Amino acid sequence: MKKIIVKINAWLHLWLGLASGIIVVILSITGCALVFEEEIKYSWLYSVSPTNGAANELLPPSVLYQRLKASHPDREMESFWYYGHGKPVKISVNHGDTLLFVNPYNARIIAEVDHEDFFHFMDEGHRHLWLPRDIGRPIVGWATLLFFVITLSGIVLWWPKRWNKRMVKQSLTINWKAKWKRINYDLHNVLGFYSLILALVMAFTAMMMSFPWLRKSVVELAGGYPRPPRQTTTAVENKLQAKTDALVVADAIWSKVRTKIARENKDAVIVHIPEEDEDVVYACTDMYRGSWRDLRFDRHSMELLPSSQKPIGEATNGEWISRLNFGLHTGYIGGLTTKILYFLASLICATLPITGFYVWWHKRRKTTKSIKKFNKAVLT
Repeated sequence: MKKIIVKINAWLHLWLGLASGIIVVILSITGCALVFEEEIKYSWLYSVSPTNGAANELLPPSVLYQRLKASHPDREMESFWYYGHGKPVKISVNHGDTLLFVNPYNARIIAEVDHEDFFHFMDEGHRHLWLPRDIGRPIVGWATLLFFVITLSGIVLWWPKRWNKRMVKQSLTINWKAKWKRINYDLHNVLGFYSLILALVMAFTAMMMSFPWLRKSVVELAGGYPRPPRQTTTAVENKLQAKTDALVVADAIWSKVRTKIARENKDAVIVHIPEEDEDVVYACTDMYRGSWRDLRFDRHSMELLPSSQKPIGEATNGEWISRLNFGLHTGYIGGLTTKILYFLASLICATLPITGFYVWWHKRRKTTKSIKKFNKAVLT
C-alpha cells in the first residue's frame, strides 16, 4: 500500500507539474518583478526631499488640487494618495490612465506616468496572464491550486529514505562537483525544500484571492467577521441644507485621519474627492506592511461611519486573516527582510518547473533508449 501511495504521489507531482509549469513560471517571474515596486517607484524614481522651515509640511488636498488646476484646467483630480514625508503624492485623474506624481511640499509635478507602465504590465500578467480577466483569473487560480498540491507532494518525494548523515546531506546540499544531471536534480530537490514554506504561503494566499469560497471558509473557521453595528441615526439622515464643498471635505477628512484616527504610518493617507451626489467619502489609513484600514465618512458631518474598519489590533481572528492576506502573499508583512525572502523564494519557484521538466525529459530519453536497445537485442 505504501508503494502504491508513493507511486500515485510521484505521478501527480509529474503530470500536475507538466500541466501548470508554464503558468507557474510566469506567475513567479512577474511576482519577482512586483516585490520591490514600492521601493523602486517611491524611494528612488520619484523620491522628494523636504525643504527647510515652514515649507516642510505636507500640503493638503485642496492646495494641491487648486495649484494643479491652475496649470492643468482640463484635468479633474479624483483621489490623492499620500505616501508620507519624502515621497510624492500619487494623484489619479478622472477618465484617464495618467497618474500624476506630485511634490507634496510645493505641488510641482515630478512625473506624469501612464498607468500602463512596466509594473502594471507585470501585475496584469500576475493576475490574469494578460488575458481577459474572466478568462485569465480562473486559469491563474486553478494553476495556483495545482502548484499547492505539487508542493505538498514534493515533500513526500524529498523525504529521505533514511535519516542518516549521508542521506540528510544529499537532501540539504547541492553537489556542485557532480555532473549536470545530478546538479539539476539537486537544484530541483534541494532548492524546492528551502522555498517550501514560503511557496505554500504564497500559493495558499493566492488561492484565497482567487476562490471566494475558500476565503469565506477560512475566515469562518477563524471566527468570522465581526457583526456590523446597527446603523443609528447619523448625519446621512440629517443632511445640512447647504452643500458642503468637496475640497473642504477632503481637507477635513485628511487632517482628521492623520491626527485622530491613524495608528500606523500616519502621514500615509488616501483621500477621495467626493462627487456632487456622493454622501459617503472614502479614505484609507494604517497602510503598513501589506495591510490597510478602509474608512467611510459622512460627507456632511465628517463623522466616521460604522461601516469603517477598526484598527488591525482590534480585529477578530477571521478579519485579521482576511486583512493581512495581501501582506502574507506579497512579503510586505515583515518589511524589507521578508520581501527579500519572498523574492528569492519566488525566483526559486520559477526554476522548479524548468529543472523538473529536465529531470523528466532525461528519464524519458533514458527509458526510450533502453526500450530500443532491448528490442534490437531481441530482434538480433
